[in-house]
Amino acid sequence: MSTTVEPSPPPAWEPLTPQGVAAFARASFGRLFLVQLIVAALAAGVVVWFLDTAWFPVVREAIRQMPPQGEIRGAQLGWPGNTPAQLAGNHFLGFAVDLTHSGTIAREAHVQIEFGRKDVRVFLLVHYWVLDYPDGWRIAFNRTELEPLWGAWEPGLLAIAAAAVIVGLMMTWAVLATVYCLPTWLITFFENRDLNLRQSWRLSGAALMPGALFLTFGIFSYGLNLADLLQLAVLGGLHLVIGWVYLVLSPLFLPRNPAVAKAGRNPFAAKPPVETPDTKLQTPSSKSSRTSFDD
Repeated sequence: MSTTVEPSPPPAWEPLTPQGVAAFARASFGRLFLVQLIVAALAAGVVVWFLDTAWFPVVREAIRQMPPQGEIRGAQLGWPGNTPAQLAGNHFLGFAVDLTHSGTIAREAHVQIEFGRKDVRVFLLVHYWVLDYPDGWRIAFNRTELEPLWGAWEPGLLAIAAAAVIVGLMMTWAVLATVYCLPTWLITFFENRDLNLRQSWRLSGAALMPGALFLTFGIFSYGLNLADLLQLAVLGGLHLVIGWVYLVLSPLFLPRNPAVAKAGRNPFAAKPPVETPDTKLQTPSSKSSRTSFDD
């Protein structure tokens, strides 16, 4: 008697296709963690690249344009230089000093930080937020003190940004996989696929990686001026939709439930009518005989 041998699942290494995502359902937690860590590290590398090439050079130039003296003390900015004054800026980030927030400085950067006498305003396109200076603090606001401090902080800030992206993504994926695993298991249940809740959690975690890679590519494109800030926001929304699409499509590449395959039909399909002694008597031959007798 021949036996049917189930094909071995493909190795779980690539989270780019629905079939590749489905393979993580049968993989170990360590394999999923390793691939997620690689994807998170790639995203962190792109974020660090963006900060190092688009934002941090503007910060360095803004510090160089500050006067030798200046500080924030008593919740007020003491600025001995000219105002309004544009310190530094590019397409992505800009710094300016306008003690009265007169609005005479052109805000061409996507993110514009404007220091006033009693507060700092952060402009993002047409919106802005007001942050008051802390009372009782003394904050250096001059080239003499800030230039060496920034030189010492810059590598550490890049490392913190990389760690924040990696840890944030790993924690977010774990939480979302916990939220999505039950709906994913229900999808596979009604599609007659072989999957338990633990495997569903791993599949849900893997399904989130394609969207993260898509958003990483979006950030890279934004850093190259191939996409503007609004387009980046749209890409950020689409990366969530991509995860949902993979959650629906990936279970289709799982093997069928062996119990359902053995039964040979869907357990939710309509059951065939049960034969009774009365129905057995109503055969075509008996019907034709009775008709002939009547004739």
